[in-house]
Amino acid sequence: MIFKSIPSPLRIILSQFYRREKVREIIECVDLTKKFGKFVAVDRVNFSISRGEVFGFLGPNGAGKSTTIRMICGILKPTSGKVYVDGEDVWKNPEKIRRKIGYMSQKFSLYNDLTVEENINFYSGIYGISRERAKKRKRKIIEIAGLEGMEKVKTSELSGAYKQRLAFGLALIHEPEIVFLDEPTSGVDPLSRRKFWEMIYSFSRKGLTFFVTTHFVEEAENCQKVAFINNGRIVAIGSPQSLKENLGEREVYEIECSKLMQAFSLLEREGWGNISIKGNKIRVLSNEYGEIEKILDLLKKEAIDVLSYEKVLPTLEEVFVQNVKEAQLA
Repeated sequence: MIFKSIPSPLRIILSQFYRREKVREIIECVDLTKKFGKFVAVDRVNFSISRGEVFGFLGPNGAGKSTTIRMICGILKPTSGKVYVDGEDVWKNPEKIRRKIGYMSQKFSLYNDLTVEENINFYSGIYGISRERAKKRKRKIIEIAGLEGMEKVKTSELSGAYKQRLAFGLALIHEPEIVFLDEPTSGVDPLSRRKFWEMIYSFSRKGLTFFVTTHFVEEAENCQKVAFINNGRIVAIGSPQSLKENLGEREVYEIECSKLMQAFSLLEREGWGNISIKGNKIRVLSNEYGEIEKILDLLKKEAIDVLSYEKVLPTLEEVFVQNVKEAQLA
């Protein structure tokens, strides 16, 4: 994030000068804040998203995700700070900014009593697309959704995967530059989920930017950059790989031992709360560097044979949980 080390409000002023030179970030939040009375829903949030990037936004319920998105989309005015979309201050022309944004909701926002074709016509009308352009966009959306020959089928009769792809196509109907995806793969099977992410990346390579919110932490692995938000503040941001590699002195080990459940209960009882079972191994997130020796000694004293152990990268879920815990204790 540019100018991150510079105090506000100077950061806001400098970011405006930078923007005149070159706009690479399609979205930039600078000290973005929203208060409802005395309650601070979003607290000086700073992040940027590059054009064509797939960005994941994760946080517990009530963390500030929806409020942040509403401010970016020009629906909710910030208390302070700035949001820029494609180099423009959102609140100087919110209607113009909203035309650059597509949105796919968790419920897919489809009308089940309308046919595929009628849904497409309806959304073409909402976005004020001309008749000639609407015909071209309809063909393209049907192609994206793989619904050739099913134009007259009622949406209620489509499978979850087809509904998902149709909703995705409708989010692109007005050819936006940014698409917000809210829990986009909820309720679909793993194969359809994989195909959907392949489709996202095919558009990302063409320069379309995606802002993804999800409760499936493992799905955020598909994003190029991920931000964790908690209590209105960004607690960590970076690529999934960089977030895994930067847990400070904490280490993750997988331990294979002779008495799996006994070992698990022992470690849990002795205060190692960040433990789980993975197959025939215990997975431990240590509190500090070198703590594995203490764990091995403890198991040995209880006559539990350690067959093997190895240091591994944490999962993104472990990183997420740990960052949220630390933020709550701060």
